[in-house]
Amino acid sequence: MSKKTFLLLITAVSALGGLLFGYDTGVINGAQFYLSKHFDLDSAMKGWVVGSALLGCLVGAIAAGPLSIKFGRKYSLIISAVLFSLSALGSGLPSFFSESVSLLVVFRIIGGLGIGIASMNAPMYIAEIAPSDIRGKMVTYYQLAIVIGFFVVFLATYFIGNNLSEAENIAFGWKYMFWSELIPSCLFLVLLFFVPKSPRWLALKGNDEEALVILTKIHGVEQANKEIAAIKASLKTGDSTVKVNYFSKIIIGIIAIGTALSVLQQFTGINAVLYYGADIFEKALGFGKEDILVQQILLAFVNLIFTFVAMFTIDKFGRKPLIYIGSIGMIVGFLLLGITLQQQSVGFLSLLGVLIFIASFALSMGPVVWVLLSEMFPNKIRSVAMSVAVAAQWAANYVVSQSFPIVMDSEVNNGTTWNGSLPYFIFIGFILIIMIVTYKYIPETKGKSLEEIEEFWNV
Repeated sequence: MSKKTFLLLITAVSALGGLLFGYDTGVINGAQFYLSKHFDLDSAMKGWVVGSALLGCLVGAIAAGPLSIKFGRKYSLIISAVLFSLSALGSGLPSFFSESVSLLVVFRIIGGLGIGIASMNAPMYIAEIAPSDIRGKMVTYYQLAIVIGFFVVFLATYFIGNNLSEAENIAFGWKYMFWSELIPSCLFLVLLFFVPKSPRWLALKGNDEEALVILTKIHGVEQANKEIAAIKASLKTGDSTVKVNYFSKIIIGIIAIGTALSVLQQFTGINAVLYYGADIFEKALGFGKEDILVQQILLAFVNLIFTFVAMFTIDKFGRKPLIYIGSIGMIVGFLLLGITLQQQSVGFLSLLGVLIFIASFALSMGPVVWVLLSEMFPNKIRSVAMSVAVAAQWAANYVVSQSFPIVMDSEVNNGTTWNGSLPYFIFIGFILIIMIVTYKYIPETKGKSLEEIEEFWNV
C-alpha cells in the first residue's frame, strides 16, 4: 500500500467521527419538527430536547482531554463510536415505553458524549498524522465528513418523512430517523480497530520506536526520522514526566485565543440555522410543510459544495484569508435575510440569504476553526488545550440552541420593529468580532509543521 493511500484511508476512517457528529446533530433537525408535535412541546422544552445533547457534548469534550492523554486518540474514538450507537438505538425508545421526553433526553445526552469526545479527538488525530503541506486539506476532511453527515441525514429524514403521512411521522416516523444512525455508527466502530495510534501520542508516552514505524508508513524513512526528532525536541527529549504549568501567562493566553475562536464559531448562528432550519423555513420564510425537507436538502447540498471549495483552497490561500472572505459572506447572507424579514418582504432573497450564509460558513469558519484548533496548540498541551476549546464551543452551542427559539418567539422579536429579524442582526455583530479577533490574535499556520507552529508561541 502506498504512503498516500495509507494516509487517505486512516484519515477517512477517523473522519467518520465527523460524519457521525453531523449525522447525530442533524437528525434532530428533521426529527424535532415531528417529535415536538408528538410531545406537544413549547418553545422552552423544544430548546431543551435539542440542547440536551449539547450538554453531553460539553461533558464529552471535557472528558476527551484526559481520555486522549491516557488511552490515546484511537481508543478515545472507539469509546465515542460505542456512545453513538447506544444513542441511536435508544433515542426511539420513548415511543414504546413512555410519552415523556425524559428517556429521549437521556439518550440524546449519551450521543452528545460521543460527539464531544469525537469532535476533539478526530481532527487532532488527523492533524498529528498528516504532512504539513497538506494538513489543512486532511483536517478539512473532518469538516467535510460533518457536512456529508448533515447531507445524508437530511436525505434519510426526507426519505422517511416523504414515505409516511404527517400523522405517521408525528406518531413514529421521527423514531426511524434516529435509528437510521445505527448504520454509520456501527461502521465507524468496526473500522477504528484497523487504524494506527497517533505517532505524537506514542512519542508523548515514550514509545518512540512504534511512533517511528507509523511515521515511516506515512512519510517515508528520511522524513519520518526528521519528524520524530522534531517531536522529541518539542517534548523536551520525549520525557513524559515533564510537568506543564497550565497557569503560566503564555499557556493561558494560547488556550484563551483558541477558545475564543472556538466559541465564536457557534456565535455565527450556524447551528441555529441547522437545528431549527425546519422552523425557519416554515415560520420565517413561509414555506409549506411539504417543502421544508426539500429546502433542508438544498441547504445541506450548498454546505457540502462549499466545504469542497474550502478543502481545495485552505492550503493554497491560508487559514486567515478564508475566515475574512467567509465572514463578509456570512454578514451579506444574514443582512439579506434580516432586512427582508424586517421589511416583511419574505421571498427568494430571504432564501438566498440563508444559502449565502451557509455557503460562506462552509468556506470559512466551519473547516478553518477545526484546522486551527488541531494545529495551533503545542504538543505538550494539545489534548488539554483542545479539550478546553472544544468544551467551550459546545457550551456556546448550547446557549445558542437553547435561546434561539425563545428569542424567535419573543414579543420583542415579533414586534413591528424587528418582525422576526432580531437574532440574525445579533449574529452579524458576532461575525464582526470574528474578523477582529482573527486579525489581532490568530497566527497563519499554512505550510508549517506542528513543531514550527509551536515556535510561534515561544513556549
